[in-house]
Amino acid sequence: MRPASAIILWVALASAAFATVTAPARADETEQPRWRLEQPLLPGASWPVPLGSVGDIEFLEPNRGLLITGGKKPSVEPGIWAYDGAGWHELSDQCGAEREGRIAWAGPDEFWTVSDGRPGQAAEGAGTSEERPVPLNGNTLCHFAAGQIVASYAHPAFEVDSYQQMRGAVCLKPTDCWFGGEPLPEPQIGAFQLHWNGSALEAEPYTGEGFPVRDMLAFDGHIYQSVRVEIPPDRTEHSEAITIPVLHLINPPGAIPAFEPEDEAGAGLPFYAEEELPQDLDAFHLSAADGVLWAAAGPLHSAGQLTVAVREEGRWRLLIGPPSQGGHQLEHILAPEYRAEEQALVGSSPSQARVTALAAEPGDGSVWIGLEHAESQDQAVLLHLGAQGEELSAQILPTAQERAEGVGDDGAVAGLACPQPGDCWMATSKGWLYHLARASERTLPRNGDPAFEHLISYRPPDLGLPQVAQDAPPADISGFHEQGIAEIGSIAETKAAPESMVTLPLLSHVHSKLLKGSKLQLSFHLSVKARVKLLAQRKKEVVAATAAHTFAAGNRRLLLQLNRNRWPTKLRLKTKALQPLRRVSSVTGEGSTVSTETTGLFVSPLRASGEPRGLLP
Repeated sequence: MRPASAIILWVALASAAFATVTAPARADETEQPRWRLEQPLLPGASWPVPLGSVGDIEFLEPNRGLLITGGKKPSVEPGIWAYDGAGWHELSDQCGAEREGRIAWAGPDEFWTVSDGRPGQAAEGAGTSEERPVPLNGNTLCHFAAGQIVASYAHPAFEVDSYQQMRGAVCLKPTDCWFGGEPLPEPQIGAFQLHWNGSALEAEPYTGEGFPVRDMLAFDGHIYQSVRVEIPPDRTEHSEAITIPVLHLINPPGAIPAFEPEDEAGAGLPFYAEEELPQDLDAFHLSAADGVLWAAAGPLHSAGQLTVAVREEGRWRLLIGPPSQGGHQLEHILAPEYRAEEQALVGSSPSQARVTALAAEPGDGSVWIGLEHAESQDQAVLLHLGAQGEELSAQILPTAQERAEGVGDDGAVAGLACPQPGDCWMATSKGWLYHLARASERTLPRNGDPAFEHLISYRPPDLGLPQVAQDAPPADISGFHEQGIAEIGSIAETKAAPESMVTLPLLSHVHSKLLKGSKLQLSFHLSVKARVKLLAQRKKEVVAATAAHTFAAGNRRLLLQLNRNRWPTKLRLKTKALQPLRRVSSVTGEGSTVSTETTGLFVSPLRASGEPRGLLP
């Protein structure tokens, strides 16, 4: 609880949803922007409260921003908050996330979130001694559009094709969005990825390596993806650890190849000192402004060091990092009289500080970097670097003046965003918001988009999950553990709102398993009469196929004999509905459990011993 004397520090304008306290504006346009706490007040509250752990903060325009939080009950529910230029307000009490939440803008009124899962992904072996908790952190997706959640996606836990925790989300356009996260379950090799192509959500893993994705950013028509190289680097196709790329490129649709290591020719990250190994550095945080891409990473182990680089004209240039590679290290970031405080906050040297967030500031070629020390995460430390890596300033928040007025330690930097010159936002790990701006520019013309005006409280059932009854505590009924070949299919999105109608997908409840090592059994449900054929391909060659079967509606299955010497790398299910698809209520009967997993199947290659191994696209 914060004392009333500190309320003067929070600046937010009145809106229909939140009360505010406003500081008088100054007309001096020449004053320098400065950071100050600007926390929204809940209705009827006398002082601000934290919003809970903030996973991400993203802006489409200076007066159109979003953040995702895990909430701070009972005051704040997990969900999404929106900024309209006049202040922050709660946009949705659904689709929040504790720590790993992410936001990807797809359009002015459309965005995606990486959110925490809901009950329904039941524990394996429920009710037995083998039961284990279901992972729910950051392993579902929510699609927001036109002021509602139009779809939610998840998948049963403990299957070889289960959704993994995701930490990256980005859209090139509304019909091209990517999400990346943890490695695929062993023995598969690859990083878990999902791709939205405008009509379906498909699994498209990066199979060259098994390192976790930590950040994704759209830049120059491509998607840049950073990964954390882990110890030991044994889940990669690369033979020498020092050559392991820490950045990947996802090329635009139709480009060949679809994925590639970034700048294998030698123009890419990282820049290692002689004694450094790839696993000594954390994954790079990425940000871009004015045609320049920034990357910053801190050390994971003692041999690593703070590394900051920029990409210009197709090549990376090291600013902060190993001197042997052309960089330099910051010996100190605060004035001599603050050395003790500096050591407490970032360690014995800034070169050993962790990077928690990164935001390029438009207009002047500078960048803001959030730093923290492993043993001190109570205060926010911000480092402001110029285009040549020179230190412009260092900021500790809350400031000494704010602490003197009763503001407590607010946590380390958790998220940064700079929508325009001299205008940046920072969210702390404890859910407090700071704003960098001139006093006369702390509020902007209010964005009154109706899609962001009302509270969104309905989240449709998760496509891809068996639904459980809601009139009692959810039962643990999923978590089927199948062996061998696994399907990770397209999921057709259907807008599901109360009392609406949806079209049942032709194909649903797809499951597969190997019988006697080389015979594939594919089971599925057809909503209407249809013609179905299963093809197995090795690259572009069809190596096995069933005949085209005509099935009536209901539960059906196909059997396909595979050749171990010509093991397929991809399965494709061809379907054609022979009757109109049925439309049913979205909240009762079959419509409340719409779940489709259709094309884009995956199949495991062979080990050297001839036994099935991991998944390949």
